[in-house]
Amino acid sequence: MSADSAWGITPEDRTACREMMTGTRSEGIFTPPSLGGSIVYPSAVGGTNWGGASVDGSRGLLITSVNRLAQVVRVIPRDNLRAAADSGRRFGIEFGSQRGTPYGMSRRFLLSPKGVPCNSPPWGKLVAVDLSTGAIRWHVPLGMVPPLTAISGSDQWGSISLGGPITTAGGLVFIGGTMDDYLRAFDTRTGAELWKGKLPAGGQATPMTYRSPTSGRQIVVIAAGGHGSLGTTLGDYVVGFALR
Repeated sequence: MSADSAWGITPEDRTACREMMTGTRSEGIFTPPSLGGSIVYPSAVGGTNWGGASVDGSRGLLITSVNRLAQVVRVIPRDNLRAAADSGRRFGIEFGSQRGTPYGMSRRFLLSPKGVPCNSPPWGKLVAVDLSTGAIRWHVPLGMVPPLTAISGSDQWGSISLGGPITTAGGLVFIGGTMDDYLRAFDTRTGAELWKGKLPAGGQATPMTYRSPTSGRQIVVIAAGGHGSLGTTLGDYVVGFALR
């Protein structure tokens, strides 16, 4: 990534992102943190995050969600760390003391003044990998960012997702985790979105499934507690959906 690749929903956003990216280092995935700031892409929330992946053995596929969001990481001389942290935390910047070293560190997501990522979308995808070849069989945008849903084309921009998928023998992928508080079902073979169910809070979790011992119906269950840092709706729910 470079300043020339800055993205924004308005010219003002692009200009602000370009200014933030000017002077930073971006030399690939092994670019070290630096005093002037280094772009980490994808960020600490992925690529693939803690939700992991699900394997459909009968179809030879690994299914996973992928986040595409940039961060800037800086190292800060220890003598300057406290002052930097006192001023920077007001702007959502994270700081780490890195005790035993001459430097602390800071990291922040590379966002425009409107809070929109400075890298081009999609920012979240659901991806199927062919286990026999390693090739990507399909990939589709996953979720939406609620403040941007009124913008034309935003249904293709995806959302950061903190939660993993599950696959079923019937050829479905279920996944929540997105910023718009939905649980979704996709066709395992094609990636087509088949269904979505609104949750009362953010579904930042991996679903589970079981067969009811009384009715014999398959149930998909997800914890919906929300995520403070992601800004999803907070709650205290466990929600189940019965498959027909």
